[in-house]
Amino acid sequence: MALIKESKPAWLVLENGCVFKGKSFGAEGITSGEVVFTTGMTGYQETLTDPSYYGQIVTQTFPLIGNYGVNSQDYESTKSYVSGYIVREWCNAPSNFRSEDSIDHFLKRLNVIGIYGIDTRHLTKIIRETGVMNGIITTTNPDEIKDEIQNLLASCHIEKAVENVTTPEIHTYTPESVEYRVVLMDFGYKRYIRKSLMNRGCEIIVVPADTDAKTIEEINPDGIMLSNGPGDPAENVTVIENLKEISKLGIPMFGICLGHQLMALAMGAKTEKLKYGHRGANQPVIDLASGKTYVTSQNHGYAVVGESLNPEIGEVSHINANDKTCEGVRYKNINCFTVQFHPEAHGGPLDTAYLFDEFTNRMDAYKEGK
Repeated sequence: MALIKESKPAWLVLENGCVFKGKSFGAEGITSGEVVFTTGMTGYQETLTDPSYYGQIVTQTFPLIGNYGVNSQDYESTKSYVSGYIVREWCNAPSNFRSEDSIDHFLKRLNVIGIYGIDTRHLTKIIRETGVMNGIITTTNPDEIKDEIQNLLASCHIEKAVENVTTPEIHTYTPESVEYRVVLMDFGYKRYIRKSLMNRGCEIIVVPADTDAKTIEEINPDGIMLSNGPGDPAENVTVIENLKEISKLGIPMFGICLGHQLMALAMGAKTEKLKYGHRGANQPVIDLASGKTYVTSQNHGYAVVGESLNPEIGEVSHINANDKTCEGVRYKNINCFTVQFHPEAHGGPLDTAYLFDEFTNRMDAYKEGK
């Protein structure tokens, strides 16, 4: 690995008073956000461009990041939504036939402030034991800007997350051969959700998060995809109310991550914030119907409270093998199923990609019954 030129110092300051001194990479300056960790060994480019990380400072637990570089194909969105980036070590001599640049240059282009050279294992232990908390990364000595840091830590709240990442207007994506028309409700969707559907012959109509039932009915889709996204699901009051009416249209619906949570709220269930969430490409999930355990990719800080779901409305279909939280719901009163994990997961496992096929099967049945 080529030598990394001497970097400027950088500091991570947590709201509990812990201070980590490291070195700067990526952009310079000061940034604040909710400090979280992800356990993925790969997929860092997808992580950095995933809208679900809006407002968060992301810590990679794997010690070496950037060894296969970055490229123009693996973006999950057109820009980065993370508030900051933390790694133990970054590689400035990536080796991969697809590599086009280093992660340092990538962060600079996306204006993401990063810090490396700190004990990420210690930091992860703090988050696991205490829970996610606010923090700041600064390339200015924190002793010189104490008041600014305290103000940033006190005022740091992730609000209107979906509103800040959703598309402002409708976009259509058409594959060479069209078999289905799918409305993709954009709560902060990842590009590979769209690609997974297009690979199955779906014309995709991406619509804003607050799109109502009347608009969707006029589009006349064969299916509705509820995408992933950031923030507290219960904050999206308008979306939840719209989903109550959209679900009455009888159109097959498939929800992923935030979409899973929003549909549960629309059906009267509750959500809760997890202590430190599930983030990474190695999360074990049990399918309660088959008893099989799948390795899944996840990125969420909230979960549906399975016990709050009315059994006459739906049933928990999947659970997390580690903490037994709800990872999926199959509804009885509406044409819908949802999962907490990411079956498309371009930067992670593809164990559960078959769920997209279940969605197309439901659309086939719906089209036959029209």
